[in-house]
Amino acid sequence: MTINRRDLIKAGVAAATALSIPSVLRAQTAPTDEKTIRLVMSGDLSIFDPIFTTADITAGHAMAIYDTLFSLDSKSTPQPQMVGKWGLSDDRKTYTFELRNGLGWHDGTPVTAADCVASIRRWGQVDGGGKMIMERARDISKKDDKTFTIALKEPLGVLLDLFVQTGNYPAMMREKDADRPATEQVTANIGSGPFKFNEALAKPGASFTYDRNENYVPRQELPDGFAGGKVVKVDRIIWDQIGDQQTALAALQQGEVDFLQSPPADLYPVIAGDSNLVLQVLNRGGAVQCLRMNCLQSPFDNVKARQAMLHLIGQDTFLRATAPDPKYGHVVTSIFGNDNPYSNDENTGWQKKGGDPEKARQLFKEAGYAGEKVVILQPTNIAEISNAAQLLAATLRKIGVNAELAPSDWGGLVKRRANKGPVESGGWSIFITDDSNAALNNPTSQIFLSANGEEGWYGWPKSDEYEALRAKWTEVETLEERKALARKMQSVWWDFVGDVLLGQIVSPIARRKELTGLIEMPSSLVAMWNMQRA
Repeated sequence: MTINRRDLIKAGVAAATALSIPSVLRAQTAPTDEKTIRLVMSGDLSIFDPIFTTADITAGHAMAIYDTLFSLDSKSTPQPQMVGKWGLSDDRKTYTFELRNGLGWHDGTPVTAADCVASIRRWGQVDGGGKMIMERARDISKKDDKTFTIALKEPLGVLLDLFVQTGNYPAMMREKDADRPATEQVTANIGSGPFKFNEALAKPGASFTYDRNENYVPRQELPDGFAGGKVVKVDRIIWDQIGDQQTALAALQQGEVDFLQSPPADLYPVIAGDSNLVLQVLNRGGAVQCLRMNCLQSPFDNVKARQAMLHLIGQDTFLRATAPDPKYGHVVTSIFGNDNPYSNDENTGWQKKGGDPEKARQLFKEAGYAGEKVVILQPTNIAEISNAAQLLAATLRKIGVNAELAPSDWGGLVKRRANKGPVESGGWSIFITDDSNAALNNPTSQIFLSANGEEGWYGWPKSDEYEALRAKWTEVETLEERKALARKMQSVWWDFVGDVLLGQIVSPIARRKELTGLIEMPSSLVAMWNMQRA
């Protein structure tokens, strides 16, 4: 790869930073040994309950300490994880699940069927897929300490697929934790997974520590994607919080940390040129970045204003800011993502190179926009999203919209986006986020693909016509029927504009060369088991 003068200047900045940072970092943390891995994750861990929030950083935390009934293999097929045996009745309405041997909570008590029943019921309060199960369930109950059943009113062929989604992570918790409402956070951090959360070493704002669960019994199968045996090969993994990405990269170069989840895209050439570092794509399907508008508040409670945003955005322009290397960024116009079975081009005439600012200006005028403040949440510690937020604000100002940035870390954004009120009451107008491209293939469970108003995900778009189509997804049986249904759904979506896509980004992580065993999946989550230092 050829490094131009601009890259050399950045390399010099990174090198200078590297020379000035390590002594500070060493003062804050103990030296890394062979059985300790240090990671710098994308975002700040401020909410620990994966049912309470859909934030990836929380889901990553949950993957370490909680286990699941089923997990996805490398072919994206659900495989038993906590479940040892399962069966389906002849009428396809009753599922029976038996837990495998050796499952225990971190507090030393055994995992029981009652724990799993309570966890499913709590998850079903907030997750789209979970709600679907609860709506169709006649009964969910334990049969004995290791066995429970889900009896349905009608067959639901996608039930196992709903258990392996990555929206509201369907973590199994102790019954006494899962008995609380999904609107109240679980704070105990006691699971049955391969890692234990070390409460004594937790330093919010600085680092979180995960210790190997010595009592965890992995499955006997070889690791296969997120499925199979979750074998932990180190004693401890530490998440260091380093807000500045150049500082984090300098720490990686100096060996102070082993892994950087979101390295600065414009410094990829610097990383590739360092013989001690490796760029590796873990999320093979990449992520689709989009902006969510607060459909409950002005101006985006008006469909014309949302349509204005659709025409305003030129994905090519945004991708230059978020994925400067074109091999990592791609235009995406389908609500089902790129290269998925249901991806299609229905009702996508709005996509134009550079966007259509004049069309956007006219639509804002038709919406009755009168100069009210449009607040864009800006996570300053995630460069790609921060850059996109700044570009969006500048683009809106060019057409006369009173756009204002609200900077914070990602944890602050996650807390603020739950506010449904107007901006004068601490609310918001727009935030930018992303999700796995592969996850967009299932509208029954994908939170981005719901339009059920205040019962849905942040932004709360509402379209009864679209929801009626989405409800048919589980009723159609053939691939061709679902493809036809997907086209109808997409046609309606781009009329009411549930969100606005900014592009597909396939972002590599950066790691020390000696860190191996990282699991590659079409998912934005990082599995910490199987990691080791060669």
